[in-house]
Amino acid sequence: MEKNYHVCTGCGLLCDDIEVESEKNIVNKVYTACRVGVAHMKEAGRGEADFLVDNKPVDEATAIREAASILKNARNPLIFGLGTSTNETQKIAIELAKKINATLDDTSSFCLGPLVEALIQDKLKTCTLDDIRNKADVIIYWGTDPSDSHPRQLSKHTYFPRGSEKQRGWEEERTAIAIDVRKSHTAKICGNYFFQIPPKGDAEFIDALIAGLSGKLPKTSYNHPPKKLLELANILKGAKFGVIFVGRGLIYSLENLEPLFKLMEILNEKSNFHLIPMVGNCNTMGFNKNLFAETGYVNSVKFENGTVKHGPEHSVVESLKAKTVDAALVIGSDPLLILPGSIAKNMLEIPVISVDHCETLTSKHSKVYINTATSGVEAGGSAIRMDGVKVSFEPVIETNHPSEEVILKKIMEAL
Repeated sequence: MEKNYHVCTGCGLLCDDIEVESEKNIVNKVYTACRVGVAHMKEAGRGEADFLVDNKPVDEATAIREAASILKNARNPLIFGLGTSTNETQKIAIELAKKINATLDDTSSFCLGPLVEALIQDKLKTCTLDDIRNKADVIIYWGTDPSDSHPRQLSKHTYFPRGSEKQRGWEEERTAIAIDVRKSHTAKICGNYFFQIPPKGDAEFIDALIAGLSGKLPKTSYNHPPKKLLELANILKGAKFGVIFVGRGLIYSLENLEPLFKLMEILNEKSNFHLIPMVGNCNTMGFNKNLFAETGYVNSVKFENGTVKHGPEHSVVESLKAKTVDAALVIGSDPLLILPGSIAKNMLEIPVISVDHCETLTSKHSKVYINTATSGVEAGGSAIRMDGVKVSFEPVIETNHPSEEVILKKIMEAL
């Protein structure tokens, strides 16, 4: 029986204090992790690796050969996913995309991509989770519910922990604020500092808040009287170290990021505010950073004979909608489940290769399915935390499942 500390790759927090008990390469007990992390780590290490072609078992070499054949015969293949893959795997995927003139995208093209790109380009001020734990006195959760999506965030990094400069914690030295369309679990924790707004109401609320920050009397916004909005504005003005955690709820509501840019500009004239995207997968941030370093773009690119094209037409949504891709390599993602049915159904018309550590709706409808090791549990590497900090990890257990990195290398060699 072994007990060691490990990194959990269950979400973008990449918690590094997880204690695991394993025996015969099976994870038996997981301590410190949240319910998401426990389920993520316990699912690994069970059963033999699967290699399927047309849902029939084959050996690894046959699956690799079939995958290479599909990509070789495609005029415009799509590579999609990689949000749960290591940095090392992502870099190989970028090289593979170059080699086969592929369209390359991830979920950030319809989620937090514009915000992540602005942060990478230093257009917005950000900080680390460690800074927040040690210094933050005002924490805003906007369009996000970490109590469900990132269960340890409030306890480990933001509201509840004792920090080097915040020894009295949430009882006296921290204020948590939630702005959302519903009273989420996080909103309940925020108590009187929950501001409920209707869907698509964020821009108007930002305008009211900017008025209050600028010393003007804000208009009543969604039943929040001017007095309450001024109280909120004064709390934000008085922040010595504030942070806004931005979720998809806010991004989906805004037509563009200009209202957010304006709010951050005014906040930082009055106080000291930072912004962090509520990235869900353990290495979406890594994909965006790695692709940006290579191409200058965070997603939605098309490689073509040494050149790079970029635009919404090269996103997974628009590519499938317009039927411009004729094959797909899906890595660690389930587009048939997460995309709208009217768009996802077009993926059923092309050959799909699914490389994933678990069976998904997409893998069940794939021409080729290659079952891989779980990054961070059965395979080592590194990933970028939601705040941009690089975290390296070793495997928790040994496995006979090949890593995504090994599989992509073998596909490259077979082309």
